[in-house]
Amino acid sequence: MLEIVIRYCHFLGIFVLFAVLVAEHLLIKRRMTAEEMHRLARLDALYGVSAVVVLLAGLGLWFLVGKPASFYSANPVFHAKLTLFVIVAGLSVFPTVFFLKHRRTTRESVPVPPIILIAIRLEILLLLIIPFLAVLMARGVGLG
Repeated sequence: MLEIVIRYCHFLGIFVLFAVLVAEHLLIKRRMTAEEMHRLARLDALYGVSAVVVLLAGLGLWFLVGKPASFYSANPVFHAKLTLFVIVAGLSVFPTVFFLKHRRTTRESVPVPPIILIAIRLEILLLLIIPFLAVLMARGVGLG
């Protein structure tokens, strides 16, 4: 039963993570009002929570339940998947810092640097590759 709960949390975290990232992409504009910045900062906090859920549940699946840890640790496809997740986490720093910095702005509008939108789009792209790698992993691709 524990495996089912952990796996469910992992999937739910992934869905929320992706949904929030798409919402950020849809809501972000070149210039944003203080209220819009505050809304994006709250969304980004949810993004962070969901990323932690994905990470913790993923570690639980790797080390606690399901297949033995060696099944994942010996698979280069798993390492590619993990690397993409780390890259996405790194890319998310740029928007997060920007949203935190401007979440309580008193200015009428805040210009959004193009790098923020680029980072969000790259995150979405890389997140779309991760499930493909997961399917390959589940089929045993990369093992022996």
